[in-house]
Amino acid sequence: METLIPTINRLQEVFLTVGAEVIQLPQIVVVGSQSSGKSSVLESLVGRDFLPRGSGIVTRRPLVLQLINVPHMKERLKVENGNEVKQTAQNIYPGVKAEEWGTFLHCKNQIFSDFNEIRREIESETDRTSGENKGISPEPIYLKIFSPKVLNLTLVDLPGITKVPVGDQPEDIETQVQEMILSFIGNPNSLILAVSPANSDLATSDALKLAREADPDGRRTLLVVSKLDLMDAGTDALEVLLGRVIPVRLGIIGVVNRSQHDINTQKSLEDSLKDEHAFLQRHYPSLASRAGSRYLAKTLSRLLMHHIRDCLPELKTRVTVLSAQYQTQLNSYGQPVEDYSATLLQIVTKFASDYCNTIEGTARYIQTTELCGGARMCYIFHETFGRTLQSIDPLGGLTELDILTAIRNATGPRPALFVPEVSFELLVKRQIKRLEEPSLRCVELVHEELQRIIQHCTSFSTQELLRFPKLHDSIVEVVTGLLRKRLPITNEMVHNLVAIELAYINTKHPDFTDAAQVSASVNSQQTEVLDGGKHWKNEKVGVDKALAGGFGSPSKAQAVNLLDTSVPTSRKLSAREQRDCEVIQRLIKSYFLIVRKSIQDSVPKTVMHFLVNFVKEHLQSELVGQLYKQSLLQELLIESQDTAQQRTEVAQMLEALKKANNIISEIRETHLW
Repeated sequence: METLIPTINRLQEVFLTVGAEVIQLPQIVVVGSQSSGKSSVLESLVGRDFLPRGSGIVTRRPLVLQLINVPHMKERLKVENGNEVKQTAQNIYPGVKAEEWGTFLHCKNQIFSDFNEIRREIESETDRTSGENKGISPEPIYLKIFSPKVLNLTLVDLPGITKVPVGDQPEDIETQVQEMILSFIGNPNSLILAVSPANSDLATSDALKLAREADPDGRRTLLVVSKLDLMDAGTDALEVLLGRVIPVRLGIIGVVNRSQHDINTQKSLEDSLKDEHAFLQRHYPSLASRAGSRYLAKTLSRLLMHHIRDCLPELKTRVTVLSAQYQTQLNSYGQPVEDYSATLLQIVTKFASDYCNTIEGTARYIQTTELCGGARMCYIFHETFGRTLQSIDPLGGLTELDILTAIRNATGPRPALFVPEVSFELLVKRQIKRLEEPSLRCVELVHEELQRIIQHCTSFSTQELLRFPKLHDSIVEVVTGLLRKRLPITNEMVHNLVAIELAYINTKHPDFTDAAQVSASVNSQQTEVLDGGKHWKNEKVGVDKALAGGFGSPSKAQAVNLLDTSVPTSRKLSAREQRDCEVIQRLIKSYFLIVRKSIQDSVPKTVMHFLVNFVKEHLQSELVGQLYKQSLLQELLIESQDTAQQRTEVAQMLEALKKANNIISEIRETHLW
């Protein structure tokens, strides 16, 4: 059991070297209001004067105090059979010729055997970060005291709880001090030593209030009632010490502090402890054996050892888990570059592989929140592009007047006996042209997705790229340039697909079945016309009506009036005109659907061949050709400062965790019980 507290001290040293607080170690945190006697309690535990004194707030930075018990100097210097008797502090600090001494973390290898110098060092170090005019700082001071008179303890002395700012203190000094205290006592592995003076009402104790806030069950709190000798005449703290006023689970211990007169007259702590014992025997005889500074030191040591014993299994688990996490993090940063050529080829190859795998859907990191890569391209081809084409009306934008105008323009000055084929070609080309815009938009969407895959691969798949910002930017630039070069080529091919359809209207297409039916219909119309009679008369009437209606005018918006009397600007179509319109509409719709089906099938194939597959096949060779140059290797593989620093920090933390694991493993299981 005696090895537990030194073990925690060693763990604390290990983690201080990396400046980390990932492990919450067991320690005793001293909490109290200003002038509650905290400093006197700590000095009584050490047995020496070493803390700054004065009025107002004196402790302005947390002081982490490690008390380490060592043998007397004569015993430490004993040599048996030419070897040191055991591993003691003398082995750690060879040449120390003092009975008691102290060391600071910020003063490496400097020994302080004069405790007045320790006080001055605390004051100067406090002023360095907190200023000289009552400012506070959350940065701790780490002090070790080696003495044969102390018990192994780890204590944290915090600034006293204050209400009113003085000097350079900010207006929210009370909040700052309370937040600092809560950050320490909020550690579930810490014990709380609440100091409250006996001459004040315990129900208004700020220390107990904060302790209960951090430890509602009271399982980590020990109360020290200080200044028992300063109570009003005729009163005592017996009810308080017995826990009848406010019960505290770990107990309540009364102590007598040195007065300011004792400090001014330099009364020794040994004499003060004797006077304290005499006072307790005189005023609290039933509690004298369970009160006083000596009993407090023994109680704190016992409580801390048992608390460490309870926390140690969880502490070991925590160290093991963090070691695995930091090892994984260190692996993600990779090793420092030694072979630049091999490293560049490895990264480029992996990026090209991840890029192609993302398109194929075999990538290691698969998105679950949205479509990505090849899946999104499939969605663009069959959902976005396909539905857009399906939504295009074959006759959209064509009115009957447009159709009739095209028919008449195709016949010239002679009235038409049949529907001219030229008008059909003219109108169907106009409709086919409407398929070009969504086809080019399809190319653009696929191009955007190929751009997004670059970011996906650099962010998720190829973590090593994050180490080399210049290489990352260069790869993005090369791939973007390759896509930029292929985009106009693909657009031109898609444009040609539509141009091919416009170049030749194949009325003999096997799927263009409506053409034969319309041809048969036209032949029957020809027979009726040759029969003359009624049809000729009807056509003549139709022509007359057309002339009367201004249908032969060059403008569709307004008819030309050839008579003095007014004529209507719109009229009802004749039976033949209606029939001609229906024929053209039927032919346009039938042929348009054939072309739309062809475009819907050929555009994705064109995009895949000229853009997607080309990029997949030439990506790696393009990257190697552009980047694998001896003059660029070292420049491209310069690590970012953040990555190098993070790797160093993680490596140091991992080393500290390994040391901590070894330290904990040294404790035998029998020591825990």
